[in-house]
Amino acid sequence: MTEEVCQRFVDFDQWSTQDAVEAMYEGQLMAIAAVKPAMRDIALAADQAAHRLGKTGRLIYVGAGTSGRLAVQDGAELGPTFGWPKDRVVFCIAGGTNALTVSIEGAEDSAENGQHQIQNAQTGKNDIVIGVAASGRTPYTLGALQEANKRGAMTIGIANNPNTPLLKDVDYAILAETGSEIIAGSTRMKAGTAQKAVLNMLSTAIMTRLGHVYKGFMVDMVVSNKKLEGRALNMICDITQCSTATARASLKSANENIKTATLIALGHDLESAERIINQANGNLRAAFTLLKAKTD
Repeated sequence: MTEEVCQRFVDFDQWSTQDAVEAMYEGQLMAIAAVKPAMRDIALAADQAAHRLGKTGRLIYVGAGTSGRLAVQDGAELGPTFGWPKDRVVFCIAGGTNALTVSIEGAEDSAENGQHQIQNAQTGKNDIVIGVAASGRTPYTLGALQEANKRGAMTIGIANNPNTPLLKDVDYAILAETGSEIIAGSTRMKAGTAQKAVLNMLSTAIMTRLGHVYKGFMVDMVVSNKKLEGRALNMICDITQCSTATARASLKSANENIKTATLIALGHDLESAERIINQANGNLRAAFTLLKAKTD
């Protein structure tokens, strides 16, 4: 369906720019609406992925063209946003990293290359492999997912066409049926928007279930600049009701680890704070539960 010409837009190139832009805007709204029926599938996949990942599993993103670039964008942001370790995210992109900025023609046509990249990543049973393809039939992505299945990894497929091989070859299928594009086959439009939304929700839900979010805060955020330092201080102040000066001193003592700094701001020393966070498996809410249990 993403390749079909929509009769409504056969004269699109003759439209005024204003009308064209309004039509594209309507398309973007339709793309987001297409994600709604997939809510349950996204939540189920996120819960199962968080359980499977444990302390060693990796998120492996697979895709080609626009889908591959969107997948890389999602995975690349997990580190700075949630403190997700670099060695626990892998990108298998048709054509390699050069394809992120330059189209590598024909790279998506090789299922064997997809299989080889999954093999080279030494994919295992604790890994989550997320394959993204608007058409749902990209050979490279299908080959990668099939190899991942053989290796016992958990597989998630995101596609924009129903009843396609990608959705049938995975453990958890997520369909955002966006239909034909204003410009036939240009899946960077509606399909790409829907894929981005699904990836955002899926990865954020996984990170939340793994304890990287507390009271709506990115408590595992990497403090890498002044803006983010200010954000971290605001988090600590809000969670503990301490002063900015206390939050700043705590963050420094904790080597800019927000969770540890939060406990230091509440009166714990560094060693005690780190021990409690470790006992709670890095989950700040669980750490507060442990502290409450000790005082009750």
